[in-house]
Amino acid sequence: MELELRHLRVLCAIADAGSVGRAAAQLGYSQPAVSTQLRRIERHLGEPLFERSASGARPTPYGAEVVAQARDVLARADALGRRRPAGERPRRPLRVAATNSPMLSGTVSRVRTRLPELSLAVTSVYASSRIVELLEEGAVDAAIAADYPGRELRHSAAVRHRGIVTEPTFVALPARHRLRQCAQVQLADLAEDPWFVTPDDGAGWPGVFYDACAAAGFTPVAVHEFLGDQTQLQSMIADGLGVSLVQPTLRPIPHVTVKPLAGSPLWCRYVLAWRPGTVTDDVAETLVQSATAAYRDLAARAPHLRTWASRLWSTAGS
Repeated sequence: MELELRHLRVLCAIADAGSVGRAAAQLGYSQPAVSTQLRRIERHLGEPLFERSASGARPTPYGAEVVAQARDVLARADALGRRRPAGERPRRPLRVAATNSPMLSGTVSRVRTRLPELSLAVTSVYASSRIVELLEEGAVDAAIAADYPGRELRHSAAVRHRGIVTEPTFVALPARHRLRQCAQVQLADLAEDPWFVTPDDGAGWPGVFYDACAAAGFTPVAVHEFLGDQTQLQSMIADGLGVSLVQPTLRPIPHVTVKPLAGSPLWCRYVLAWRPGTVTDDVAETLVQSATAAYRDLAARAPHLRTWASRLWSTAGS
């Protein structure tokens, strides 16, 4: 391979984010794609560029030298790019914030194809409440946020929102878990398991989780707060350290199995929110369509979600 500017941007993004997962979100790519790209670059250069650990990724001494040179090259390339031919119009910026959603990568790639006149800048923001604040402040133009049935996203008239998809919440278990043979899992049957739970997102999580546990007749015996990339989470689940509620489009790694919860006690909705003063109706429609198409692609590659859906539709039609 030959190093290209896109490879240098990946290295700088990882160094800045301190994590392959966070860098992928900022770049609008999937984490596996960025991990693969990093491995190819390291093979090409012949040395590791980053030290990986549970807390993230840190440049090696050689990696720090490479990143410094990459920044210099990118700065020079950007300076060249700013010299536009006379009469050429610059692309309009579109600032997008996004919560932790696997549909982000597919959404961004579709928007870039369908709206080439826009310069898309993506910021990863975990809490949907913070996303609303950024929209209200005018710091971003549009966003993909999350809310929950009965706790719909709240904002002023300066912001509009529209649903993209409402999905059930599934559970990820170690492949050797005692319930591994069950087609679906009762939430109450996990009462004695330790849980990995992501922090407060300002939109109702993890309150909806604890409410569902209470409705099932138990309080979790052990809860580990975790906010990291999905590979780290799944690795801990695979090692038998706990279970976790996950998005149904999650692709399990070896030694992890994903199951639907019986009765679907937990749901999450993804929404597009935007500022109508800066985002036109046509652009908002393209964003919604792109996100919806990206989610359909994810669902098509999630056999556990397809099986759950076919069982649900069969039951509803019987």
